[in-house]
Amino acid sequence: MADKSEQQESHALDGRLVTFTHPRSPVAEAYRSLRTNIQFSSLDKPLEAFLITSTGSQEGKSTTAANLAITFAQSGSQVILVDADLRRPSQHRLFGLPNAVGLTTMMLENQEDLPLQYTAIPGLRLLSSGPLPPNPADVLGFRRMDEAIARLKKEADLIIFDTPPVIAVTDAAVLSAKVDGVLVVLSAGKTKRDQARRAYDLLTKVNANIIGAVLNNAKLDRGTYSYYAEG
Repeated sequence: MADKSEQQESHALDGRLVTFTHPRSPVAEAYRSLRTNIQFSSLDKPLEAFLITSTGSQEGKSTTAANLAITFAQSGSQVILVDADLRRPSQHRLFGLPNAVGLTTMMLENQEDLPLQYTAIPGLRLLSSGPLPPNPADVLGFRRMDEAIARLKKEADLIIFDTPPVIAVTDAAVLSAKVDGVLVVLSAGKTKRDQARRAYDLLTKVNANIIGAVLNNAKLDRGTYSYYAEG
């Protein structure tokens, strides 16, 4: 794992990380509300690890995962964001970090050291995908994945996994059995009702604990926007 001082050099953060770049915006506040809802939904048994998926591509699940991870870190939690989308990883680009090593190297090479990278956000570290494997679902289903999750839990208060769309491939369903909960991202005007139902059915068949859904790209209420703009 690289030295912390080296990892905390200025990174080119993507503008979609609004919870860091525009923390007073209504969108950032929506992510904080989502964080609060997740916390209250699991008061009896706090979540230690959960994954975020979507029904299809371009619904914003990776951006949601990154911003949600930031808000948890901003609240004082030690957070590890894991890019478990071993087909189209994007978290390293969002945080301006390299992707030479990551989850796949840890899994396939049985590394002793966790290849975690410090981000520009205090309390938030990234485990990027690493080199893409030919069999992503098999990698996530390895027994070694259970061991990896156990090791990650010792390093942080919360682990958030960014996974591929649940309808497209089996990766999210496979990993859902190993974490405490699943958050599904939908896109207003794009996600169809039957797609949402199919995603729900696929996850319930593997006994996934669906903790909620996120609706992206919904129209912003002007009254709410004015309140935050004047604050």
